[in-house]
Amino acid sequence: MATAPLIERDFLEKLERMTIRWRKSFQGLVGGHNRSRFPGAGQEFFDHRHFHHGDDLRAVNWRAYLRLEKLFLKLFQVEPRVPVRLLLDTSESMATGASSKFDYARRLAAALCYIGLVRLDSIVVHPFAASLGDPFLSTGGRHRLAPTVEFLSQLSPGGRTSYLNVSKEFITRYAQRGVAIVLSDFLDDAGCERPLQYLADFGHELLLLQVWAEEDREPPWEGELELVDAETGARLEMAFGPAARENYVRSFDAFSRSLQELAARTGGRYVGLPTSMPIEEAVFGPLVRMKAIE
Repeated sequence: MATAPLIERDFLEKLERMTIRWRKSFQGLVGGHNRSRFPGAGQEFFDHRHFHHGDDLRAVNWRAYLRLEKLFLKLFQVEPRVPVRLLLDTSESMATGASSKFDYARRLAAALCYIGLVRLDSIVVHPFAASLGDPFLSTGGRHRLAPTVEFLSQLSPGGRTSYLNVSKEFITRYAQRGVAIVLSDFLDDAGCERPLQYLADFGHELLLLQVWAEEDREPPWEGELELVDAETGARLEMAFGPAARENYVRSFDAFSRSLQELAARTGGRYVGLPTSMPIEEAVFGPLVRMKAIE
């Protein structure tokens, strides 16, 4: 039986004009399409400064010299190719739900990679669970989408989540600051807020994309239940009714708000995405409204 493609061609055509946006200014490689506050080599005029010994004479504003008899150096707007790293949660909890959170996250990851490919940005895709998996570099233009889709298609969920291990490995591996896009349900027994704060403290800009199935937020079941943790195997017996459901929904929403507050506090962004929301609607709705892409 043929499987549905990870991303549809019609959807790709709609992504052609989109760009991944970041809020911070990073000193990166020239060649991207996003402006920085740092002056340097570029095409768009930024400012002047006084000429110093050793500066490139080709950048002198000779017209200003003729008027003022002083040497001024022309500075231009840097267009850095900022490092973008996409962390894709492949833990066992992502496989739960009537509509797979993992498949949803993979499709969204493919869309974000395509946006980067079109704009000649580079995106490193990093699967993770208890630790960082092997990375895949998505770069080289739109014609390089097929290897990215193949890589994402070969991934499968499994294992426990450890945000603490992942954040430590990430900081050790990537000294250069950049944008960290995290696609996850953010379910970790040890908690994810402090490790994510570590990433922000080291200068990485966070884009937190929380993916949940409808039953993750509002379980439809009632009666005597035996709950089994998808990652640890721990079991819990409980009576579940309307009051318990109401308390659970409040707790889930409070957790989502804590992620949103963490992102806002660190200069990043947060978007919550139920799997019932079509990918196209997610991209052109919440992600655009949060100016994660434009």
